[in-house]
Amino acid sequence: MTAYIVKRILLMLPTLFGVLLLTFVVTQFVPGGPVEQYIAEARRGAAAAGDAGGYRGGQGVDPKKIEQIKALYGFDKPPAERFWQMLKQFAQFDLGRSFFQNKDVWQLIKEKLPVSISLGLWTFFISYLIAVPLGVAKAVRAGSRFDLVTTLIVLVGYAIPGFVLGVALLVVFGGQLQWFPLRGLTSSNWEELGWGARIVDYLWHIAMPVTAMVVGSFAVTTMLTKNSFLEEIRKQYVLTARAKGLSERRVLWKHVFRNALIPIVTGFPAAFIGAFFTGALLIETLFSLDGLGLLSYESVIRRDYPVVMGTLYFFTLIGLFTKLISDLSYVWVDPRVKFD
Repeated sequence: MTAYIVKRILLMLPTLFGVLLLTFVVTQFVPGGPVEQYIAEARRGAAAAGDAGGYRGGQGVDPKKIEQIKALYGFDKPPAERFWQMLKQFAQFDLGRSFFQNKDVWQLIKEKLPVSISLGLWTFFISYLIAVPLGVAKAVRAGSRFDLVTTLIVLVGYAIPGFVLGVALLVVFGGQLQWFPLRGLTSSNWEELGWGARIVDYLWHIAMPVTAMVVGSFAVTTMLTKNSFLEEIRKQYVLTARAKGLSERRVLWKHVFRNALIPIVTGFPAAFIGAFFTGALLIETLFSLDGLGLLSYESVIRRDYPVVMGTLYFFTLIGLFTKLISDLSYVWVDPRVKFD
């Protein structure tokens, strides 16, 4: 086991290097970088105020000013040197500083995490709390009217995009009925409220975004649970347990449950960690929630390369270690599994 873990960790290094190298190369060929955006802003400023940032009408921006901007952003160095410098910073867990927000990337991630954690964790826990019991019930009642009706409901929910459902919730419950707030994670006077009122206010604001994300997120887990249980129920050891006179409840929860949950439990670490960092761009934008999804989108649009590369490095590390934990969880669930 130790040798396997060490080997997997060593394999993470070339994987991480390849991801960073590929993304860095792609960003070098994308037009509209920070320098080009500065020139465009200088032109707009000159049109509005007469002169800004060294813009000189038909002659464009002063070349000396452009060189200063390139030096400020580090574009006065060759790409290979910039990539090597970035790797040395990342090795020290220094993710750099945003070009446009004048903040460290770490600070930006910390600021956006509460929103993403709120959406992700609620979606994760509610989805699993609904999906696993529902999948077990469907497997026990396979082919019944309950199974057919719940399958139809689950698939309809899965087919409706989250942002479409979010718009419907905003129009009906936020606009017409005015039962829930239209935007934000908390009210403007949240700091002035007591702890009980804060919890109620938070749940009041998070209800519609979480509903929009949950409805379509538990279909796969539900059907996976059902199919896993059906496969186990039909095996010989279940027939033997029933022949010995064990109750159906004991057979289901003591013998079938552990084996059937192997594909679900092994995906649990990835789903749990993903709840923190995935980010739901459309939901965050729709409900005016400033989370990691919106941060990633805006950094790509604005060509804020330190934020793009820094968050990519951080999320890739999390993803690689989560994949390792998911693989190790096979042994925890089923000791018969041997990696050698």
